[in-house]
Amino acid sequence: MGPSSRFESTERRMSRHKAAHIDLGEFFTGGLSTSSFRKLTKAIKEEIAEGRVESAARAIRTAVQPDLDLQSSLNLHRLIGRLGDAAPEPARRIRVAVVSSYTADPITQLIELNLFARDVRAEVYRADYGVLRQEILDPSSGLYSFKPDYLLLTPSWRDIVHLPKPGDGGERARELIRTEVADWLRLWEIAHERLGCEVIQDTFVQPAWRALGNRELQDPVSLGGTIRRLNIALADEAPSYVVLHDTEHLSASTGHWSWSDTRFFHVAKLPCAPASQVDYSHSIASLVTAKLGLSKKCLVLDLDNTLWGGVIGDDGLEGIRLGQGEAEGEAFVAFQEYVKRLKDRGVVLAVCSANDEKNAKEAFEKHPGMVLTLEDISCFVANWGSKADNIRTIAETLSLGLDSFVFFDDDAMQRSLVRRHVPEVEVPEVPSDPADYVRTLDKHRYFQVVSISAEDLVRTESYKANAKRIRLRESTETMDDFLASLEMRERTIPIGPMEVERSAQLINRSNQFNLTTRRRTLSELKAIIEDESWLTRCVFLTDRFGDNGLISVLLAHRDGAVLEIDTWVMSCRVLRRGVELHLWNCLVGEARRMGIERIVAEYLPTSKNGLVQDHYRKLGLDLVESDDTGRTKWECRVKDAPTPIASHHLQSVAS
Repeated sequence: MGPSSRFESTERRMSRHKAAHIDLGEFFTGGLSTSSFRKLTKAIKEEIAEGRVESAARAIRTAVQPDLDLQSSLNLHRLIGRLGDAAPEPARRIRVAVVSSYTADPITQLIELNLFARDVRAEVYRADYGVLRQEILDPSSGLYSFKPDYLLLTPSWRDIVHLPKPGDGGERARELIRTEVADWLRLWEIAHERLGCEVIQDTFVQPAWRALGNRELQDPVSLGGTIRRLNIALADEAPSYVVLHDTEHLSASTGHWSWSDTRFFHVAKLPCAPASQVDYSHSIASLVTAKLGLSKKCLVLDLDNTLWGGVIGDDGLEGIRLGQGEAEGEAFVAFQEYVKRLKDRGVVLAVCSANDEKNAKEAFEKHPGMVLTLEDISCFVANWGSKADNIRTIAETLSLGLDSFVFFDDDAMQRSLVRRHVPEVEVPEVPSDPADYVRTLDKHRYFQVVSISAEDLVRTESYKANAKRIRLRESTETMDDFLASLEMRERTIPIGPMEVERSAQLINRSNQFNLTTRRRTLSELKAIIEDESWLTRCVFLTDRFGDNGLISVLLAHRDGAVLEIDTWVMSCRVLRRGVELHLWNCLVGEARRMGIERIVAEYLPTSKNGLVQDHYRKLGLDLVESDDTGRTKWECRVKDAPTPIASHHLQSVAS
């Protein structure tokens, strides 16, 4: 959960807004034109000169767009350097290695820029041109000295070794593809085993030319057909620590001749034309941030002239423009269909509309052209209040941080106000033509995904159920009555192969109930659960409103008779329900079984986890160390541990 939630004081929120000195609405309303960009960069330089680096950093992040031109993007990258040591501490610091068959400049700079826009500072290693395989196979290469968290591989179709030749039959062509896939699988495996890193690899981009013309798709030995089938085979065989970056899709979207302008390959060995490098880097960065758990979670939608044409309060149900048979109405239908697909794979939808609620809901209930239904919306807010305040209300209702929200509204004034008063929320510029809505939202890759779990597919129901829990809490007189009425059932188990991916997501996404904010890649967590010196637990929770899924993770490392809590995270949706007390009971019980004498733990403060600064004190641990940064260290002798602690009507079920 983000910093601006119901747990954040008004004074702190005001101080954050004061720090945002640049009025971004002045520059972004109507799109960031060349003249607006120049004014913005001038304002950023002035902010840096005046020492307001937080304001400058925020303006740089907001200015980073996938359709910005190359020179403007590189100018923004230079401005990051001017922030110097005073730059705000990012949410994450990572190490990225780029191993390429192309010239990596300026791609590495653009990757740094796009990660900075997502509050991630990346140290980037760039291997020499054209030594992709050598860099991985040679354990003395610079790659192994660098020890990246993420390894980016950008091969060309010219790197395909096993290509069929004219005269080869279909079976021979399939055999060569299997051999080629095996070679790449081995490279991935070597890199992962030696470095423990996550791998992101470009798919192979087809050349724009087609020697066999329209037969390229059908002929088993054609270059284009082979590349298509190879990409699919690699995607099918990729292990969990490998993400295929669909560069072929980027090329097709841009146009193969424009993307692979051969002049730039022959002269400078660039992976794509300069005009496409910004979008290419933005796409790569979106995969890294998705792996880090930093993709956005909630899409907040306006209604009038956003989901349909016209104003329902004035035009009435019959007067709004929505449905088949008319271009504008069909464009709104297409946008709703796209949004529906986002919801179906796990994006939470909310409505924030300046409207009468009854009128607003009438379209969902009665208009035949509506694709979205009220069941698709996790939180529906329609009134005449401030949209900034209403978005905060939505965040509280859903127990989501504001930094996980995207606000989509056709009204430029409303976009400007939300940017100004809720700066944590992403606000894309919305074009005047609804036919461009899908492209506008899609190109930003706010909701990038690298895997889809069963929980993702039922997320809307989960958040709607959470809203019901909040309403129940407000209607009950005491917290004890509320907890009793939930009829909660928990299941606590060691993290296994079935739970490891969701556990990694929770570790990387949790900010508020997170004692140390240590992040773990999926590969790191897999290594931990296989190491006998680590104790791992995850908790599943259900109640009478539905299944909350996996909601808490604890990692502890054993060193002799001492058990040290390394990581303890919990979903914001289940705060103050006694789950943390139950998990502590489980930990102490396991420590006694293992013959552990002491449990030690620490709290590492961040701007977002102040909620748990007294967590260990409340559990009864003794404070043994603290410093002026707010870091504290705690200890508990297992034989004296204060258990069992009441866990508030939490019933355990068999694993």
